[in-house]
Amino acid sequence: MESIIKNRVQIVVHISLWILLYGLTFYPILNDARPIPSDVFPKIIVIIILFYFNYFYLVPEFLLKKSVLSYLMISLGLLIISALLLNHFYEPRFPENFFMDWERPRGIMIMPYYRSFVSLGIPYVISAILRMYVEWKRNENLRLSVEKESIKSELQFLKAQLNPHFLFNSLNTIYALSVKKSPDTSEAIVDLSELMRYMIYEADKDLVPLNKELDYIKSYIQLQRLRLSDSENVSLKITGEDRGRAVPPLLFISFIENAFKYGTDYKGKTYVKIALIITDTSVYLNVKNKIGVFKEPTKNSGIGLENIRNQLELIYPGFHNLEVDNNGKDYEVSLTIYQKQSSL
Repeated sequence: MESIIKNRVQIVVHISLWILLYGLTFYPILNDARPIPSDVFPKIIVIIILFYFNYFYLVPEFLLKKSVLSYLMISLGLLIISALLLNHFYEPRFPENFFMDWERPRGIMIMPYYRSFVSLGIPYVISAILRMYVEWKRNENLRLSVEKESIKSELQFLKAQLNPHFLFNSLNTIYALSVKKSPDTSEAIVDLSELMRYMIYEADKDLVPLNKELDYIKSYIQLQRLRLSDSENVSLKITGEDRGRAVPPLLFISFIENAFKYGTDYKGKTYVKIALIITDTSVYLNVKNKIGVFKEPTKNSGIGLENIRNQLELIYPGFHNLEVDNNGKDYEVSLTIYQKQSSL
């Protein structure tokens, strides 16, 4: 239905342009009450035929397929033949002593053909340029569509990697509570179910309300607090207005996960400071943790952070700034996402 409407609009536009073009051509003649030349209407018909024959057939079949020489030869032949036929059927009248006065009639004979060739050639060239632009625009839209689908597929793949990563960490948290026979185990399971609900129903969207993402982060931190023996130095500070703002789902969680994973020192104390500042032009996240007991890196130990780096490059190219500082004692991540169009 949409394509039918689009085609009808194009037809109306083409008809309107032809009427406008020749309306402007005939206006001075009619305004001065001069007679319309007898060859005008046949010439208009030939121009329109050549225009659309070139637009729909010659350009796609020859020019767009890189057969430039064949296209030029066919086009030149069509224009010459059309000019000759027009002047043959509407041959100008010459004086009776035509053959005796050779120089003047020769000029008179050449000019009509030349004028016909030019008047036919200009719309012909315009039709070629127009068709090439339409094809370029179509290919550009197709390229952007393919690129968008490719980015979307890659983001879905990255999220598919991130979800199991998050689940494994959360299950480890609940396992630690169960080993200690903590009464908070059942609460942790409920928290995890809420987190999983968010991931199932929200994580497949391109953007989610920022307040929902913040609620998700708060629930995650609450789940982590339940497993910690000392959570006194765990803090989350949010400033700014989150209404009407949107972010990609699960954008910040890997930085926070990483802080809890490595933020416990050899005494069992956890130091994690999270600050999130929302302004009119940006969202700023700062996550800082003490570097705890050394753990041998595993094959997948950096999947979360690498995942988010890739997402940022795909979603916010040129609209984000990510800084990581590791001085051996503290590990700090600072991420700024700048406003992109109407949302973040």
